[in-house]
Formats: sequence, C-alpha cells, structure tokens
Amino acid sequence: MRMVDLILKKKRGEALTKEEIDFVVTNFVNGEIPDYQMSAFLMAVCFKGMTKEETAIFTDAFAHSGDMVDLSAIKGIKVDKHSTGGVGDKTTLVIAPIVASCGVKVAKMSGRGLGHTGGTIDKLEAIPGFNTTIDKDRFFEIVNEIGVSVIGQSGNLTPADKKCYALRDVTGTVDSIPLIAISIMSKKLAAGSDCILLDVKTGSGAFMKTVDDSIELAKTMVDIGTNCGRKVVALITDMDIPLGDNIGNALEVIEAIETLKGQGPKDLTEVCIELAANMLYMAKMGDIDKCRKMVKDKIESGEALQVLAKMAKAQGGDPEYILHPEKFTIAPVKVEVKAEKDGFISHMDAEGIGISSTMLGAGRETKESVIDFGAGIKLVKKTHDKVSKGDTIAILYTSDEKLVENAKARFLKSVTIEDKDSKVDPLIFARVTHDNIERY
Repeated sequence: MRMVDLILKKKRGEALTKEEIDFVVTNFVNGEIPDYQMSAFLMAVCFKGMTKEETAIFTDAFAHSGDMVDLSAIKGIKVDKHSTGGVGDKTTLVIAPIVASCGVKVAKMSGRGLGHTGGTIDKLEAIPGFNTTIDKDRFFEIVNEIGVSVIGQSGNLTPADKKCYALRDVTGTVDSIPLIAISIMSKKLAAGSDCILLDVKTGSGAFMKTVDDSIELAKTMVDIGTNCGRKVVALITDMDIPLGDNIGNALEVIEAIETLKGQGPKDLTEVCIELAANMLYMAKMGDIDKCRKMVKDKIESGEALQVLAKMAKAQGGDPEYILHPEKFTIAPVKVEVKAEKDGFISHMDAEGIGISSTMLGAGRETKESVIDFGAGIKLVKKTHDKVSKGDTIAILYTSDEKLVENAKARFLKSVTIEDKDSKVDPLIFARVTHDNIERY
C-alpha cells in the first residue's frame, strides 16, 4: 500500500476502506508518511469530502492513535465543552469555573490557536506561571479538589490529530467538516468525559460560514459521540462578529474575569450563561431554567471567580492576576483606529479582525511563531453602533510598531460602515441533539 495511491484515490472522490484509513493514521503517526504527503491528502479531503463511514472510522483511529484517558478516578459526572473556534471566544475561561462552582466536574483538555482563531491554552499561558502540561495524577487531583482543571493535549493523547492540527493551521486545510469533526471528536472521545457540549460557531469569523453548514457539522459530531456512548449536545452560536470586546490572549483573560464579576459584555455574558446552563442540564442538575438560575447565582456571589483563581494557583499560576487583572501587562504600542465616515457599523468581518490580531503578534503565522501575550485588539464600537467620522472604533496593541500599518489596514478592510443599520442576528441559532434540531 502506498500513500500516493491513497492521495490519488481521495483526489478522485473515492472512499477509503478501514484498512486504508488505518494505514494512513498509523504510518503518519510513526513518521513513515511525511508532512508533504499528509498535507496533499488533507487538501484532497477539503475538496472531495468524506463519507459518514470514513469520518467515523478516521475519528476512531485518531482517538486510538494514543492514550484513551480513564477519568474514573474523578468522582461524579464529568462534563466537557468544545468550541469550533472563533474570534474573541474566551468562553471556557468563564463557563468552566461556573460549572465547577455548581458541583459538576470539568476535566478539560484544550488546544492552541488555529488559523485566525485563538486557543484556550494560549490564553491561560498569558497568566504568569500557569502550567498547562501537568501530569495525569495531578490533573485528577485538581479536578477532585477544585472541580476543574484545564490542560493542553498531552504528548500521547491523539498524536495523529496533534500532528494534523499543526499541518492544517499552515496549509489552508482548516475549514472542512469531516476534518473538523474528526479533530474535535477524536480528542473528546480520548479525553474520557461523560457529557460533551459542543459550541459550534457560525458566521464570518467561524470555519463554518452559514447556519446550515454549522448544523451539518454539529449533527456529524453529535452522532459520532452518541454512537460512542457519550451524551452530546451542540449549540449553534453567532460568530459573524467577535465575541465580547477583547481579542488577544491577556486581553481576553481580563474580559473573562470581568464577565465572572458580572461586568462583562452583554453578548459574551449571554452566550456563557446558555453554555454553562446546558452543561449543568446534561449533568442532571435540573431543568434548563433552574440551571440558568444556578449559573447567574454563582456569578453574582463571586464563587465562580474564586474557582478560577484556585485553579490558576493549583496549576502554578499567580492567582493575584485573577483577583487583580490590572496586573496583566498589555503590549506597549497602542494605536487607535478611527471611523472613516459617518454611519452605522453594518458588518464586522470577524475572520478579518482575527487575522488583524494575529498580524499584531497575538496569533501564529507559522508553526514556529512565538505569541505576544499582550498583543491584540480592543473593540470600542461593534456592529449596529452609530459612528461619526474620526470616532475611535478600536485600539490595537502590539510590541512591534512595524506591525501596525498592515494590521490596521486589514482591520479597516473588515469593518463596513453604511448609512442604515443592518438586521440584528440572534446570538444562538439552534440546539442540536441526536434526536432533534431545534432552530431558534
């Protein structure tokens, strides 16, 4: 069997057999298949897709390419959440401590930034000293004691996905429903939680640009998880505009802290309440209305914020940064972006804004890129806001003044100002379960 023959087979749109899929995954992990051949195969998948059977077999092969985590040492129901990626999406930093403060265990393994989207691990590492590579026993211990721990994908957890993840980021092969479903669900299955909530983003800043495509991805993942014995629910949430006002690692941690204090942006707060309530509902903590009330109570009491501080301390981070976020260092070069005419901001291309943030140093341009934790963008105005020419609509932060000009141009290209306001879209479009698709 030769990899080049399988690339050609997929290029013709033909389905691979289980034996061929096992050959691809096994030999890619052990180094027999080089990156350039796997890149070609991934591009063929982007163009030709996969059958449901292929997707399921690949997911299982990826999940079993390394360790399968046994969470039985953690008491109670374990609930996980995964976002398909967005701009300004810092929801894990908000909802994980909320859910833990309600008595439900969150043993979470998260990823780094991918393409124009940020990664939870990068954000957590903006907290001085925070260690995302703790060993399994310590991970279990923290979850049992505090209720939550968030770590990076271990070296032996889904190594097939880890290698593919890095390739997809730099070869333009991110936005494929089968590849996204395989990547997410293989990690979720290997990570061992009982219940999985999927936050599937839709819009200009998401990998899925339409609600229908997002529902298709959600249904694919929900079916994979259900067939593997997990309880899985997906919410389709808006990413046609950045979530919250801050984009960039330290900036997003600060905003997550503000949200846990009850002082966060309205859109971020609303989405986090729904996500956390659904996680509690899946863990049988009550009906959805009762779960929403529990979430709001934990924010109001400050208990959720204290859990985040405790998790930071347990993982080597300085909890004072959680309790006093003004301690974070933001990149020193600060440039205001002005509105170029009067009118309403009718649209913000979230992907373009995410790229602009990456150009400032907040994300990775290549696999080897080093992130500037203090870089990013603070949105002063957002979609539907009325502006006058010369008004500040955003503030750019970077440590390298040479990066500003191109990033600013990319940002301005991503903002549309018109005479009339645009239609207001909902923040949550649908809820997908194995048996039902409920559109809102």
